[in-house]
Amino acid sequence: MSLVVLVTVPPERAHELARILVAERLAGCVNVVGGLHSVYRWQGDVVEDPETLLMIKTTGEKYPDLEARIKSLHPYEVPEIIALPFDRALPEFQLWLRDALEPTRS
Repeated sequence: MSLVVLVTVPPERAHELARILVAERLAGCVNVVGGLHSVYRWQGDVVEDPETLLMIKTTGEKYPDLEARIKSLHPYEVPEIIALPFDRALPEFQLWLRDALEPTRS
């Protein structure tokens, strides 16, 4: 199963997190979408913050490690990590994604 994982982060941390996830082969690709303004409830208050959205492409097999790595790197106490499965995509993209997540062969 393939997944798109949505994660919001402070803008200044987005590119670093994206690079780490791809370098460690937990994600095949991460789209960094800036310019978000989030309004949410936190500890009883309504809070507003600028954020950046990471759209992470991975597989169900990689998800547990991806989630753990995001939690270890993320500055929020409770990061938003939402995984959306997809079963329809260009077959060539699906093959590329699986290949991008494979460890390099020596």
